[in-house]
Amino acid sequence: MSDFTSELDAVDRAVGNRRIPAGEGHTVVLRRRYNAPVEDVWDAVTDPERITRWFLPVTGDLRLGGSYQLKGNAGGEIVACQPPRLLRVTWVYGEDPGETDVSEVEVRLSPAADGQTLLELEHAAVVDPKFWAEFGPGATGVGWDLGLLGLALHLRGGSIDDPEAWGQTPEGRAFITRSSSAWGAAHQAAGAGGDEAAAAVANTTRFYAPDPDSPGDGAGG
Repeated sequence: MSDFTSELDAVDRAVGNRRIPAGEGHTVVLRRRYNAPVEDVWDAVTDPERITRWFLPVTGDLRLGGSYQLKGNAGGEIVACQPPRLLRVTWVYGEDPGETDVSEVEVRLSPAADGQTLLELEHAAVVDPKFWAEFGPGATGVGWDLGLLGLALHLRGGSIDDPEAWGQTPEGRAFITRSSSAWGAAHQAAGAGGDEAAAAVANTTRFYAPDPDSPGDGAGG
């Protein structure tokens, strides 16, 4: 069994704010290096066949100005595409979202030392204050930690066969728990109080990895 929790140490996390068309948004930013050239990482995050292998099946008109849909997840429009350095998309859940439900995801790539690539992923969203108080940045950040793990494995020629089932294994739960705690630390570094950050960590962990001995626990999905 591999210890994927060590992959979390490769990621730098930050929490901030940025104005997007929907309004003043919270941001989560993840930065990590991959042992692959920029062109390969760019192909992995833009080619639909490869995206399916490490993230989710994707369909749509995958070009600047086109739209995309991730199976069972978000969809949106491709608003910026500068190969092999920059990709920005809107990120929308549901068929009829409100104006404030349209968030943005931006992926930035740059060459690093020894043929590596630095990837920066920023997700900016206008978040309901009650939801932010309850879950903090981990609600989005844990999901992206899981995504960057999938990308790391893919670039090394590996994968997790069933990510959803894996998330309920002891190994997957350990990864989620540690990721949630890391986002709690980033939340505090951005100015959140200790009790606020701790409560958000507990709620986020319970959401992503509900206690298997408590069937009614967690928020689901």
